[in-house]
Amino acid sequence: MQNLKALLEEELQHLEKIIEKTESCLKDVPEGRINISECHNVPQFFHYQMGCKNSKGTYINKENEELISALVQKSYNTAVLKKARIRAKKIKNLIKDYDKGEFESIYLNQHPERQKRIEPIEKPWSIYVDEWESQSYRGKDFSDTTKYILTDKGEKVRSKSEKIIADYLFRKGIAYKYECPLYLKGMGTIYPDFTLLSPATRKEIYWEHCGLMDNYNYAFSAIKRINIYQKNHIFPGDRLILTFETDKIVLESEIIQKIVDKYLE
Repeated sequence: MQNLKALLEEELQHLEKIIEKTESCLKDVPEGRINISECHNVPQFFHYQMGCKNSKGTYINKENEELISALVQKSYNTAVLKKARIRAKKIKNLIKDYDKGEFESIYLNQHPERQKRIEPIEKPWSIYVDEWESQSYRGKDFSDTTKYILTDKGEKVRSKSEKIIADYLFRKGIAYKYECPLYLKGMGTIYPDFTLLSPATRKEIYWEHCGLMDNYNYAFSAIKRINIYQKNHIFPGDRLILTFETDKIVLESEIIQKIVDKYLE
């Protein structure tokens, strides 16, 4: 669900850790390299150093395992370091040149009279979200006896935690639909707590807050529901966001913030 730039930056951080670790391992290693050949199917080890007259190097007695292992490890680490540096350089160049909004800006930078006459190849995100948000739907009904809480947006939700999530999304200007119907094969129509749009994929994603996980029947139903999502190819960490609570473990605002940062910005 992350956009390409975020994935590239994540991979660059991974490579930089590899480079740092490998450079550290290459400190205080023996000079030269190791050559390995075979004589009558028996491996022979040679230590080649600059100025060595023998093209293979100086023979290493196989009892000197410490030197052999150090040179073999050095050879491996050197190859890893070279590859990691090359890949990191390529990714840095990609990040430098990457602009996920470059196609959108071509349209937005047109004269208004031109925009009227253009059908964008890809709609600007703001227009796409507005059109998605304007699509009407009928959510799950509230009966006259159902308890509810009003959000800052002025809509009814069923729990304090749902209000906290809804208010955070509203403050951040993130479009969402509360209890918008979704058909899942094997379960029929359900009403996810929140339906949102992924900025990276422009696909709908669903946020289910499971707030009574210390209740056996509730937990059983929640697990069954999550499994049905997955059978319909909607997976946690991809198009399904899951948060949990018990009577003693409440949903923290920090978790909401981190989820929004990861999936919705």
